[in-house]
Amino acid sequence: MDSPVPPRPIEPRPRRRDRHGRGMRGPVAPPQVPLSTSRSDSFRDLVRDSVDRLERRWPQLADVDFLIMDVPSPEEDTVPLGSSVPAGKEQPARIIVYRRPVEIRTKNRDDRALLVHEVVVEQVAELLGLSPESVDPRYGQD
Repeated sequence: MDSPVPPRPIEPRPRRRDRHGRGMRGPVAPPQVPLSTSRSDSFRDLVRDSVDRLERRWPQLADVDFLIMDVPSPEEDTVPLGSSVPAGKEQPARIIVYRRPVEIRTKNRDDRALLVHEVVVEQVAELLGLSPESVDPRYGQD
């Protein structure tokens, strides 16, 4: 009654993901659908749109590095949405936008886009020593 166990093959068999004959798994959504972009990619696009909008008016912003960090350092008493660092001896000026604090303060993509633009305008104004209204005349009107 005992059936002998077949010997193991000498070569390992390749693993297959098509276990039930339904075909290989594909992506959940095509690449052009917003579902396929991550939150950080979407946020990066919002910052890039805002920077592009300002660079047309202020060409000197081409020398500024725009960075996105998830959260600010814990040494701060309040949670900033962004910060600016003036140019040093060997490094260009930098503007940092903090992703998580901005996302927490907004409910949808439109609100997030407005807040990101306001943060970028405020930091550019601080870096250039101007008022936010002179950097972007539509500041605060959206």
